Amino acid sequence: MDLAARLMRALTDPDFVPEEQDRHPDLSQVSDEELGSLLVAAYRAGASAPGATAMIRFAVERAAEGRRPRYTPDACRRMFEALVEKCQEHGWADLTRALDALEGCTGQLPDVSEPVRTLVGLCLETDTVRQPYTLLAVAGFADEGTLRAAVRRLSHDVGPIVADEIAVIASRAQAGQAQLSGIGRDSRFASPGAHVWRRSADNPGYAAFARRALEAAADRTDAIRAGEIPYRADKAFTDREVTTLGQALRVALLRDEPWLPELFERLLPGVALAPTTARTLPSQALLYEVVRAGQDFPTPELASAIRTVRRTVRHAGVPRQLDKMLKKVDAALAERTAVALRLPRLDFDTAPVGGSAAGGVLRRPVGDYRAVVTVTDTAALTWEKDGRPLRSVPAPVRRDHAAPVKELRDLVKRVNAQLATLVRALEGGFTVDAVHPYGWWRTELAGHPLARTLVRRLIWEIEVAPGRWRAVLPRTDEDLPDAPDDARVRLWHPIRCEPDAVRAWRDLLLEQRIRQPFKQAFREIYLLTPAEERTRLHSNRFAAHIVHYRRMFALFRARGWKSDLLGPWDGGDSDAAERTLAAGEWRVRFFHTWADRSGDDELASTDQVRFDRRVQDAWQEAPLADVPPLVFSEAMRDVDLFVGVSSIAADPDWTDGGPRRAYWERASFAELTESAEARRDALERILPRLDIADRCTLDGRFLTVRGDLRTYRIHLGSANILMAPDDSYLCIVPERRPGDGKVFLPFEDDRLSLILSKAFLLAADSRITDESILVQIERGA
Repeated sequence: MDLAARLMRALTDPDFVPEEQDRHPDLSQVSDEELGSLLVAAYRAGASAPGATAMIRFAVERAAEGRRPRYTPDACRRMFEALVEKCQEHGWADLTRALDALEGCTGQLPDVSEPVRTLVGLCLETDTVRQPYTLLAVAGFADEGTLRAAVRRLSHDVGPIVADEIAVIASRAQAGQAQLSGIGRDSRFASPGAHVWRRSADNPGYAAFARRALEAAADRTDAIRAGEIPYRADKAFTDREVTTLGQALRVALLRDEPWLPELFERLLPGVALAPTTARTLPSQALLYEVVRAGQDFPTPELASAIRTVRRTVRHAGVPRQLDKMLKKVDAALAERTAVALRLPRLDFDTAPVGGSAAGGVLRRPVGDYRAVVTVTDTAALTWEKDGRPLRSVPAPVRRDHAAPVKELRDLVKRVNAQLATLVRALEGGFTVDAVHPYGWWRTELAGHPLARTLVRRLIWEIEVAPGRWRAVLPRTDEDLPDAPDDARVRLWHPIRCEPDAVRAWRDLLLEQRIRQPFKQAFREIYLLTPAEERTRLHSNRFAAHIVHYRRMFALFRARGWKSDLLGPWDGGDSDAAERTLAAGEWRVRFFHTWADRSGDDELASTDQVRFDRRVQDAWQEAPLADVPPLVFSEAMRDVDLFVGVSSIAADPDWTDGGPRRAYWERASFAELTESAEARRDALERILPRLDIADRCTLDGRFLTVRGDLRTYRIHLGSANILMAPDDSYLCIVPERRPGDGKVFLPFEDDRLSLILSKAFLLAADSRITDESILVQIERGA
C-alpha cells in the first residue's frame, strides 16, 4: 500500500492503525491530485479526530498551504457533501474550500447544484452570514433562484454602499464571482495577499464600484459636517460599511487612482473630526481602516493626508495609535517603489545650500523674520533677519507666532520622513530591478529639490544604446549623458559589475568624500556556495548562531520582514521570518527557534534560509539555483545583518559559561562574512588617511593596532579584541573617542565606527585612564 493509500485509510477508517512513520508523513511524495483527495478526507475527519489521525490531518492541511491541490470531479463533489455535513453539524463551514475544489477540478465540473442549494440555505438561516463574498460565488453554482435569495439576504438592512457591492459581485459571471470572493474576510484585522486584491483591481465593475462607494462615504461625512445628518459619535458607518469601504479603498490604492488625493481631503477630516467641539470622531473605525488600507497599498498622498489629520484630531488616544500605524505605512511605502518615488515639491526651490551642491530651500516670512528650511541629507529649520542667520528661534517669533513655528517644525518632520521613505524605496528597488524613463528620472528624482541631494550621491546606470549601460555619479548636470527621454535608468549594483570597476567606484567615493544614503559601492555580494548547491533547497550559511532574540526581532520589523513573536508559550517555540521580494514574485524565509532566557535577556538559535516562488497565486519552494542572483544576494544580506548585529558573539560583556560560551569564543573570532569583508575593504582605503596609520595593519580577519603597552588584534566581524602575545581577551564597553567621529566613512556602519573607535583608543594606550581597561592590559604586559 503506497503512502497516499495508507493516509487515506487512516483518515477514513477508524479501526486502521497507521504506521509510526505515517504520523509525520513526507507529503512531497504524493501528487497534487492525491493531495486533493486527502484534503477532503482530512476535512471530514475534523478537529476532534483521535490522536494519530489528527496528526495526519494536520500534516495534510499544512502541505496544502504551499501547493495547489487538484481535485477529481468525484473528490470535488465529495468536498461539497462534506461542507454540507459540517454546516449541519456546526452551523458553519469554510466555503473557500468549495471554490478551491472547483478551481482545482481536473475534469468536467460535477453537478453540485443540490449540495450548493442546501449549503446556501443553511448559511442564510444563521443570524450572521459569514464569508458573504464567497457565499455569493458558491450560490452561483446552483441556480438563479439560489443566487437571488443570497443577494436579498446579504443586501437586507446593510445600507446602499454594501448593497451596491453585493449587486456588483452578483452581476458577474461565475468565474468573476469566484475571483472577487477572494476579498471576503472574517476580520478587518487580517488582509489577504496582494494577488487577491489584484484580481479585484483588474475587474472594471468592481473598480467603478470602489469609486462610487468612497465618494458616497465622503458625501455622507460632508452631510454630517453640514448638519444634514445628525452627528453621533462613531456611528457614521456600520461595521459592514467599514469593511466594504476598506476593500474599496484597497482596490483604488492598488490601482493608484488619480482621483484619490482629492477624496482624501474630504473623507479623512470627515471621519476624524466631529462637527462640534467634541473630542469624539464620526467614525474611528473607518479612520483606522483607511490607515490599515494604507499599510497594504500606501501612496505618498495618503501618508501625507493621515499625518495632516493626526495633527488636528481631538481624541486624546487616536494620535498615539496613528503614530504606531504610520510607521507601518512608511515601511510599506518604501517597498512599493512604483509610487514611493513620487515626492511632492512642497513649494521648495532648488538653490545652493551652505556652499555645497544645490538642494531644496523654502523661505517663509514670519513677522519681521524669515524661516529657512533647507534640505541636504535631512531637512533643517533655521532663522534669519535681513539676510543674517540667527542661532535659534527669535523670542518675538516664539512669543507671537507659535502656530507658524509648529507648522514649520511639522514640515521638517514630514520632509525627513519622506526622505527616509525615499531612501528605503530606492534601496528596495534593487530586488525588482526598478527601471525609470530617463526624462522622468532627470526631472523628478535627479532634479527634484527634495530628492536631488540623495539621488546625486548614488551611482546610476543609463542605457545609452540597446543593451549598453553607462554608469554615472550625477553630482552635477554635466555628469549626465545625452540620452533620449525614454532611455532606461536603474540603480547600479556591484553584482552586475566587474571587480575592477567596483574598486574604482569605491576609491572615487573616498577621494571625493561622498557619503552614500545607503551602502551601494561597498555593498556586499552573496553568491551561491558549493555547500548550498549540494543542499539544493536550503542554505545553512547563517544557521547555528545564538542571538539576542528581541534585538533580532526588532531588526525583522525595521527591514520589512514578518515574523510572529516567540517565547515560552504554546506555539512560541519556532517561526520562519519572511519577506517578499521582486514585486511579490519571490519569498525568503529565515527559520529560527526560541532558545531560553539568560537573565533578563531572551535568546534564539538560527536555522535554514529557504526561498519560494509564486506560481499561480500560491507559494512553491524553489531550488536556490533558480533564485535570481540579485534577489538571492539581497535576501542573504538581510539575514547576515540579523545574525551579525544580534549574535551574542558581538557582545563584549558576554560572561555565561557552558555551550553558549563555547559558541561565543568560536564565533567572536570566526572567518569573516561578506559584510565583514566589505568592512575590511573599506578599512584598506581609510587606514592610510588616518593619524594612526603607522600603528595599524590589516592581517586577515583582524585590524592589528600597535600601542605603547601592547599590540592588539580587533576582529573585523565582532569588533572583539585579542592582546599579544598570549591572545588574551580585552573587554571594552563601546564608547566613542575624540577623533574617530571625524573619520570620513563612505557609508553608515556602526560596527566599522566601533572598530575605528577602539583603534584610536588602543593606539594611544599609554594615555588610557579607565581602570577597568588598564587592569586587563597590565595583567599580561
